[in-house]
Amino acid sequence: MGLTPIPAAWACAVGLTLAAGPAVVGHLRRAHLGQVIRDDAPGRHREKAGTPTMGGVLIIGAAVVAALAAAALGRAWSTELAVGLGVIVLFAAIGGVDDALGIARGRNLGLRAREKLALQVPAALLLGVYVARAPQLGGAVGLWGTPARVDLGWLYPVLCMILVVGMANAVNLTDGLDGLAAGSVAIAAAALAVLTGRACAVSVGVIAAAVSGAALGFLWFNAHPARVFMGDVGSQGLGAALAVTGVLGKLEIAMLIVGGLFVVEALSVIAQVAYFRLTGGRRLLRMSPLHHHYELGGWTETQTVVRFWLCGAVLAVLGVGLTS
Repeated sequence: MGLTPIPAAWACAVGLTLAAGPAVVGHLRRAHLGQVIRDDAPGRHREKAGTPTMGGVLIIGAAVVAALAAAALGRAWSTELAVGLGVIVLFAAIGGVDDALGIARGRNLGLRAREKLALQVPAALLLGVYVARAPQLGGAVGLWGTPARVDLGWLYPVLCMILVVGMANAVNLTDGLDGLAAGSVAIAAAALAVLTGRACAVSVGVIAAAVSGAALGFLWFNAHPARVFMGDVGSQGLGAALAVTGVLGKLEIAMLIVGGLFVVEALSVIAQVAYFRLTGGRRLLRMSPLHHHYELGGWTETQTVVRFWLCGAVLAVLGVGLTS
């Protein structure tokens, strides 16, 4: 079977996103699905208010169609492919509900955190149970850069939940500048496609390649100044996709390395909140997530995005180069 389905999924996803993009963006604009800017966002973000959002339906839709087409043509269909795509679509749907509520309320506030987690956590736990019980997968986790493996047994679903829910929300936090999340996901997912292909997990590689291609194609419309934003439907679906690929490809630690940019962005928010509470109101960063800290420090939006892409690329190369 070879690796043919993986590059086919990538190319198909890029083509589908570019072809369908103008129609989807136009529909979102006519439907008045405009972005509501958070009150504490940097001042120059005010001009972005009203830009069509929920463009993630384009990314996720193109990725799913491309993955199914490439799997069918390359005979790479598997239960893992169906499960992976199902989880991605579910997380995208949760993000879509979040977007729709925020737009309906006219403020950047959709689902509450506990409501979102109440939907995300069970889905991620069920994925972990499936992986732990599947004979071809199992609950063992490989130690990065070594042949050693640690069998977590029934603790594996908990790890899976942390990875999937954590990465979904980490990408959501990263989606704050034009093209930042889309480009960073394209890089990380491409690295995961290489790693899963190397591990002969072709059907999982098809998912990663389709996600990378769809995110890259979306950049045509999302690059600064953005014509459309992905919204939570995109960021949560894409974050889940990275984690799902890592879990189903048994590349859990490698996924955290190639997606390290998102991990750092999430940790910057946690550190900011913790420092604020411990010091009675002092701030560790000018603003969190981390990209806003540098933006407020004088970097232009384009400088911030490109430099973060470069950091993501370095991590992707590191993960691919050192993962055996």
